[in-house]
Amino acid sequence: MPESIHHTLKTIFGFHQFRAPQQDVIERVIAGEDVFLVMPTGGGKSLCYQVPALHRSGVAIVVSPLIALMKDQVDALQDNGVRAACLNSSLTTDEARSVLRQMHRNELDLLYVAPERLLLPDFLETLSTLKLALFAIDEAHCISQWGHDFRPDYVKLGQLRSTFPDVPIVAMTATADPETRKDIVNQLGIGEAKVFVAGFDRPNITYTVVPKHKPFVQLTGFLKGRGDESGIIYALSRKRVEQIAEQLMQAGFSAAAYHAGLSDKERSRVQNAFRCDDLRIVVATVAFGMGIDKPNVRFVVHYDMPKSVESYYQETGRAGRDGLPSEALMLFGMGDVMTARSLIENSDNAERVRIELQKLNAMVAYGEALTCRRRALLSYFGDQRDNDCGNCDICTDPPQRFDASEQAKKALSCVYRVGERFGVRHVIDVLRGAKSQRVTDLHHNKLTTYGIGADLSAVEWENIFRQLIHLGYIVQDFARYGVLGLAPAARPVLKGETQVILGLPRAVIKPEEKAKRRRGAVTELHQALFDKLRVLRKQIADAANVPPFVVFSDATLLEMASSKPRNERELLGVTGVGEHKLRKYGTAFLSVINGLNADFD
Repeated sequence: MPESIHHTLKTIFGFHQFRAPQQDVIERVIAGEDVFLVMPTGGGKSLCYQVPALHRSGVAIVVSPLIALMKDQVDALQDNGVRAACLNSSLTTDEARSVLRQMHRNELDLLYVAPERLLLPDFLETLSTLKLALFAIDEAHCISQWGHDFRPDYVKLGQLRSTFPDVPIVAMTATADPETRKDIVNQLGIGEAKVFVAGFDRPNITYTVVPKHKPFVQLTGFLKGRGDESGIIYALSRKRVEQIAEQLMQAGFSAAAYHAGLSDKERSRVQNAFRCDDLRIVVATVAFGMGIDKPNVRFVVHYDMPKSVESYYQETGRAGRDGLPSEALMLFGMGDVMTARSLIENSDNAERVRIELQKLNAMVAYGEALTCRRRALLSYFGDQRDNDCGNCDICTDPPQRFDASEQAKKALSCVYRVGERFGVRHVIDVLRGAKSQRVTDLHHNKLTTYGIGADLSAVEWENIFRQLIHLGYIVQDFARYGVLGLAPAARPVLKGETQVILGLPRAVIKPEEKAKRRRGAVTELHQALFDKLRVLRKQIADAANVPPFVVFSDATLLEMASSKPRNERELLGVTGVGEHKLRKYGTAFLSVINGLNADFD
């Protein structure tokens, strides 16, 4: 089996090797097992069901939340020579009937449907008469109320396991903390599924958070010098989105607004223009979300702070899906915190409010972090790292450091003494010797750690706890009201075997004029050829009425520009060039490459 799936990977998809843990996932699904996969955006989740679909008999049913996302995936599969289709409300009656005929005649390898369509009784009845290869559930975090994009229709997907007990289910998401993972598995009824967490790191993304100060000036400073790079700017309200888009257009930028209040026609126009590289910048609310399959988004800007770390991770993850250097900039202001809090509290669901406020607090902690941004971000998902990334604002412009070993011992000891059953505020009250009724009622004024941190303010202790959480010495359980517990790394600190170095809050915050550039992807030597290949790709894509990335990704064009293949055999060695695409596009791309060889030799 390994040889045959490698053959499929190379000849159909144009990739030379699997990334961890793709091969293990694929082999388990082919063997008929259920799998739950957490893998970062751009990590290759789709291959984990697309390859098995080509190796198991029957049609694979893929549950996808958005029409645009289905279309991009189907276009890309068809361009690789795979028999794929989608069934959704964008199709005419005749088109839908044609797809159903293909499905009944066993002429499809993959069929993409929305959960609402899949769960219609008539459709389920139809599926029961067919040979099914597998069910793939994309964006599986939509199943969980702990997730940031909860959709009630997704919860009903739990009936698939009982209705089709012998059909393997592979559920996937890029964004799920430990509590969300448990909930997804339970809701789907796949308790025996092998869970793969492939890590959350996106090393090609540079994370930057700057204090919000004249935000539009900061934004335009960031955008200048970025040429025709594609990007997304997120804002919290429709009104803000429209204002920013209008101001950018007046300033000469290719930009447009996108939010749920616009007509379907306008939203479709904006999304298609962006996908096809005819529009450079989309200013959007979170309505511009999961349907973004465009791999060459070079930057994501959060003009306003998102409501949760999951949202931030998901939205910044839309940058650099092709693996090339990309940037995530967040403008962080306490006014945003108050706005987000008021939006959350405007709900009658007390449990939902509690969960979302906990998540907001974690987002604020990230924005105020003085530790490596990547380590802070990954620690939220339980992905602890021992080293700083060197590719975030904290790493490239570090705050002043101090030896916090004694303060860390006090903090960790107090967490232990209160039984690892309380949140940050209560632990700080005990450390500072607060005379509150709650401390007294719990007899925590009798603990040996009571008052041992009275020399520091509550704000200073909050900073210390925040960093201890980000560095992996303390774990915070959001399912239990943010209760603090000791991580294994705390033991050597308590024993005095590990020195803890933390950052001091910056006393003076400089306005940020412009984010640092980290192009690095295209050297001047290769730029001319890369640009000509992009022009050719755009011409081919426009003629076929598909986005340019369906033809080839920027990463594939960059590899062509740097390696300059001279014939079909060498072109087939470029990542992203499979046999089907070689037959379709090889001659055209080789003619451009060979026509420029003399300029570089």
